[in-house]
Amino acid sequence: MNSSSTYQGDALDIMIYGESHSEAIGVYINGLPEDVTPDTAKTAAFMARRAPGKNAWSTPRKEADEVIFERNGSMLHGYIINTNTKPKDYASIINCPRPSHADYAAKLLYGDEASKSGGGIFSGRMTAPLCIAGSIALQELNKRGIQISAHLKKVAGICDDSYFDHGVNDEGFRNRLSVVENKDFPVVDDARGELMKEKIEQARLEGDSVGGVIECVIYGYPEGIGGPIFDGIEAKLAQILYAIPAVKGVEFGNGFEGSDLKGSENNDAFAFDEDGNLTLKTNHSGGIQGGISLGNAAPIVFACALKPTPSISKTQETVDLEAHKNTTINIEGRHDPCVAPRAVPVVEAAAAIALYDLLLVSM
Repeated sequence: MNSSSTYQGDALDIMIYGESHSEAIGVYINGLPEDVTPDTAKTAAFMARRAPGKNAWSTPRKEADEVIFERNGSMLHGYIINTNTKPKDYASIINCPRPSHADYAAKLLYGDEASKSGGGIFSGRMTAPLCIAGSIALQELNKRGIQISAHLKKVAGICDDSYFDHGVNDEGFRNRLSVVENKDFPVVDDARGELMKEKIEQARLEGDSVGGVIECVIYGYPEGIGGPIFDGIEAKLAQILYAIPAVKGVEFGNGFEGSDLKGSENNDAFAFDEDGNLTLKTNHSGGIQGGISLGNAAPIVFACALKPTPSISKTQETVDLEAHKNTTINIEGRHDPCVAPRAVPVVEAAAAIALYDLLLVSM
């Protein structure tokens, strides 16, 4: 089985390797400028935001996720030693593919070489190496005054305060969003967050799970970056956002909601503000037009829909591939009742990689 996957950007090549229960997981990054070095303290703080085992709404699997960096010429290697693997948790269902997992699909691709524990390289655990690479990209973007901030927009029908509840460049919302990364639960409105946590806990007690929507806003990205068709910012972002295992939908600006509007309602009118700066009166396009960034006229805005965690303790129907019969399974092991809270920094990491890659090409 090929336990690696490669992202080939226009400037960066990133290879993620390892499996959920392997000895180590990591990432090789090629294409970074020679003067780029990781700030290990900032990387550690970023990794802590997605680390498991810290609260009731995440998996009880405890991993320190301490990143070890090695530099070899133009290649930067970052890796984590897995310390809390339990492959035996999956021994009883080795021939019974778990519903909505990659178990059966992996067998189609890899045959007998497919991983026999956890999700292997398909596991959400593999978002940790993605975050290692993303932390480097975020640090470089931050140096240029670019802010990438995400939050839980919706969980189990409960909605957080959203970018689209405010003006195009509302500084109040921007400031409130910027501190979400310091919160235990990643929402703008803490009262709404408490309601979300109640829904997640209810699902956990029922042996079930819930999904969510993550909204991400990028402020300060330069204007004129991107291009038509395959080179558009939407195309570049969507490619890497769909690499996050739980993501099943991506929308830019007002996305699917815009399909219910007339052109006169959905179009973003241009205007000059009081200081003579070009801006948009609305930002239904999400700060991207023709695949190109609009700079300070409007921030880049997108949202990702994440499916409910498929690993649940309720009895589920499946098949026994060896006995060739229908059966049921009860999934053991350690799983998130909602992956969305821990996926917030993962979405930021993925966006940072794509946007930093585009920026490197333009420099």
